[in-house]
This record gives sequence, structure tokens and C-alpha cells, in this order.
Amino acid sequence: MATKKSKSSNKSNKTKSTKPKTANESAKKAELKAETTSAIEEIEEIEEIEEIKEEVSKPISSKKEKKSSIKSFFSRKYEPKESILTVFKTPRFYGALLGEIIGTMLIALLLFSLSLMGIANMATYSFAVIAVLIAVYAFSGSCLNPIITVGMMASRRISVIRGIMYIIAEIIGAWLGWLIFNAFHLAGGETAYDIPAISAIGEGKFWVVAFVELLGAFIISFFFARALKYKRSVFTFAAVVAGGLAIAVVIGYVISAAFLTLNNNFVFNPAVATMMQIFPQSGENFGEILGGICQALSAYAIIPMIGGIIGFYLSDIVARLSGDDE
Repeated sequence: MATKKSKSSNKSNKTKSTKPKTANESAKKAELKAETTSAIEEIEEIEEIEEIKEEVSKPISSKKEKKSSIKSFFSRKYEPKESILTVFKTPRFYGALLGEIIGTMLIALLLFSLSLMGIANMATYSFAVIAVLIAVYAFSGSCLNPIITVGMMASRRISVIRGIMYIIAEIIGAWLGWLIFNAFHLAGGETAYDIPAISAIGEGKFWVVAFVELLGAFIISFFFARALKYKRSVFTFAAVVAGGLAIAVVIGYVISAAFLTLNNNFVFNPAVATMMQIFPQSGENFGEILGGICQALSAYAIIPMIGGIIGFYLSDIVARLSGDDE
């Protein structure tokens, strides 16, 4: 009997001991619920604050995006490590300069030859330009024209030091082409070669010649900038550039010959133009000679380079607006 009582007492003790435990658990659960509800309320308050911040900062972020888009438009597109201290240390740079010299020399020889044969050889001109561009593209990107080089510099596709060296190489290449062509010309007993009707600048038609050069330079540079989109396919790149050159030559010929009574008075290449005796060799006084030199440089060098810059920038603007940015 004693054992039964002890067992019953133990059971009663157990039930008594479990009661305070369940009360503690319920209190803890209540505390946890209160904590979770307060935490949820705090999270909701934080979310509301963040939403308000986002709404307030929307115009500021849009302004930042606009500024960043403008900055990216004018940001440099060439290798960031390239500078005047590093560009001369790479052998590839000297190969690019040689490529510019050889390519411009071939283009100069082609232009000198076709200027004697006339516009009827446009197909020959286009195929020859495609061949030269393909041959030289791997070396320097086939600028081969100060119009293109200045446009590449202005749109920050190449560095300033590289662009300046390219222009010097292009002038040297045009000079070599002139020496070779004029040597054969003189060997045949002829006088020094001169392009037809180049004296039209001195006949009050400076702005006519300058406008034709500006328009042609714009067309050539615009096509070149768009051709860079297909630079992985060298043939497509060369075909687009040659097509732009052909269009510029045809338009220049029609405007100058048919409407302005000028005989093929355009070059579309400042490096080649400087070798075509565009500068006056005589005059009544020094001022007249200097004025003629300034007019020739403006019509055949400075204004075409401005057209090249316009062509590259317009191409970039159209690409940005259409979402076809490089």
C-alpha cells in the first residue's frame, strides 16, 4: 500500500511541475509574437521609407543617367593604357605607320592616274580601293586619309598622338606616290603634273570648292564610321568604305561639272591634295601668295577635316538614338 501512495504522489508532483512549464511556454510564445509583430512593423516602416526615397531620387537618378550617357558618348574608345609614353614602345605602332604610308601611297597613285582618265573608271576605282583597304586594314585600320584620321581622333576612337603620327605618315605616303607618278610623267617628256581647273579658287569660286569638299568629306567619314560596325568582316568593311567613296566622287563630279561649271575640282584627301600643286607659285606680292596658300589649305585640308568630324559625330548620334551603338 505504501508503494501505491508513493506512485500517486509522484504523478501528482509531475502534473504540478508541468503546469508552470506550460505557463512559461505560453508567455514565451506571447513574447515571440510581440517581437515578430514589432519586427514586421519595423520592416514595413523601412520599406515605406525606401519607397519614399526612391520616389524622391527618381529625377536625380535620371539626371545622372543623362550625364553618364553624355559622358559615355564622348568617352575614349581606344585602349586606355595608350599614351605618348607607351605608344612608341610597341612594334605594332610602327607597323601601323608603315601600313598608312604604303596604303596612302597606293591611294595617291590611284587618284593621280584616274584624274587623267576621268570619271568613267569609277568601277576600277571602287575595286582598287577595296583591295587597298583589305591589304592594309590589319596594320592600322585603313585610315589612309587625314579626313578619317581627324574624325577618329575627334570621336576618340584613336588617341591624339596616334592620330598625329597617322597624318604625318599619310602625308609621307602621298608624297611618295606623287614622286613615283611624277617621275614617270616627267620621263615621258611632259611637264610637272597638275590637276585640271585647280585655279578656280582664285576665280572667286572658293566657297563652291569648299562646299564640294565638305560634302564629300562628310559622306566618306559617315560611311567609314558605319563600316566600323562590320570591322570583323574585312571585305564588308572595305566594300562599305569604297561605296561611300564612290558616292562622294559621283556627287562631287556632278555638282562641280554640271551645276558649277568646274572641271573635276575636288580631291577629298588633304594628304593627296597637298601634293597636287594646289598652292600658288606666283603672285603680285607676298600677301597675294600667302592669301592663296591660306585659301588652298582651307578648301582642301581644313574644311574637309571639319566635314570628317561632322560625319563621325552624326554617325554616332544616329547609332545612339537607334540603339545600335557600338
